[in-house]
Amino acid sequence: MDTGGSGRTGGGTVALAVTEGMLHFELSVAHEVFGFAPVDVTVPWYEVSVCGTEAVRVGRFRLEPDEGLDRLPYADLVIVPGWADVDVAPPADLIDAVRAAHEAGARVASLCTGAFVLAAAGLLDGRRATTHWAHTDVLAARHPAVEVDPDVLYVDNGTVLTSAGKAAALDLCLHLVRLDHGSSVANSVARRLVVPPHRAGGQAQFVAAPVPDRDDHPLSALLPWIVDRLDRPLTVEDLARQARMSSRHLGRHFRTATGTSPLQWLLTQRIRRAQELLETTDRSVEAIAEATGMGTAATLRRHFNRAIGVPPDSYRRTFRHTARPAFRGGDAGRSS
Repeated sequence: MDTGGSGRTGGGTVALAVTEGMLHFELSVAHEVFGFAPVDVTVPWYEVSVCGTEAVRVGRFRLEPDEGLDRLPYADLVIVPGWADVDVAPPADLIDAVRAAHEAGARVASLCTGAFVLAAAGLLDGRRATTHWAHTDVLAARHPAVEVDPDVLYVDNGTVLTSAGKAAALDLCLHLVRLDHGSSVANSVARRLVVPPHRAGGQAQFVAAPVPDRDDHPLSALLPWIVDRLDRPLTVEDLARQARMSSRHLGRHFRTATGTSPLQWLLTQRIRRAQELLETTDRSVEAIAEATGMGTAATLRRHFNRAIGVPPDSYRRTFRHTARPAFRGGDAGRSS
């Protein structure tokens, strides 16, 4: 399982790299996620700075950076939002700063068309990457060494991450919080922003939790009902009876709303619950198997390993946080 490459927990310093013509939505998303800790979270939060060479216009707003681009190599995480005109080459100083940050050990993540900066810096050569669907062909043609995947929300290559546009930028930011602090904290951020806590990025370890976005959707009442009963044995017939429709009709609605079958969606929710319990409690694997409706530890281990890529015990060791370790760049020699 890819845990983000660095093995770090906690957030550290985050640098938002800005330039003229930057897309304001993606920049705002990153600042909202990393710049403000949820009120119910007690872990030390990220230290965010906006970095650029000069005041820039972001959409209709004028933005004065906190730091210069030379600050990027001192950050633990560098976020590169997209900008409106991909036909314009990224500024050379931005490309150089992003490359230097990566070489210094920072994670570098692009949102939307920010992938063009990472590609120009050579960070995506030989790697899988994505960007907004409207620009994937351009990215592939301009940078043939990049394996462009137009069908995913985001791609995590460890220290290099890319996302598709708009909402997918939020998905990637929440994914990064989850890697740093675990799913419970990421869920708190999602609750503050009133968004689903987790959508699949495309890799097996990212567990989807799609929710219909209309109150009158046929599944809008059923899905919360299921999540409240994950410790119970549930069949398709049970779900269809609760939804007052046939099993076949239920399957069609599930496929349309979630992209998967009722039983696969149910299994996904059981695994999500298991992840949260592994991160936040000392319960045994046997107890978690019972609490998530898996029945036995053997069944939980089989499904968990297949979906997440590691056994439950290994997952717990990776994501269970008791203290925030020192960040890369946390020593005094890196603070200026």
